[in-house]
Amino acid sequence: MQYLFIAYSVIWGLLAGYIFILGKRQKDLKKELQLLEDWKSEH
Repeated sequence: MQYLFIAYSVIWGLLAGYIFILGKRQKDLKKELQLLEDWKSEH
């Protein structure tokens, strides 16, 4: 039973890390998009 708990903990940890990385990428993409929109409005 202890192995099942460890396996679920690892899976949830990996899932949380993946979601964190996706959130960071989305934030970076929003910044780049805003920079492009600012650049486009200047030209």
